[in-house]
Amino acid sequence: MAEIKALKPTESELEILQVLWQKGEATVRQVHEELVVSRDIGYTTTLKLMQIMNEKGLVERNDSSRTHIYKAASDKENTQKFLLNKFIGNLFGGSSSQLVLQALGSQKVSAAELDQIQSFIDDLKKK
Repeated sequence: MAEIKALKPTESELEILQVLWQKGEATVRQVHEELVVSRDIGYTTTLKLMQIMNEKGLVERNDSSRTHIYKAASDKENTQKFLLNKFIGNLFGGSSSQLVLQALGSQKVSAAELDQIQSFIDDLKKK
């Protein structure tokens, strides 16, 4: 597993990680086929990105057969936690409440979402 603190995926790398988290493991071709659905990207670009990600420790590559199989080095939840903590620290001065207030103030939130948020807050208060 990659050290969480070493994770610094770019936007393109996050797209690739999303595919790998969904599939579990995949070849470059399989990842590329998923990416071209939503954007114009060449196969060699996908290949190079995945090679760089392997060097960075973001993905693990099984090269025991002719076709290399890739998988994410860290699970989605750990990556989300790391990136969110970094984001909160850098942009909101470490204040989770500022993040939440900004998110709720700048987006339309449904009554169901507000109920879910309130339920989560109530659970946190009980702990």
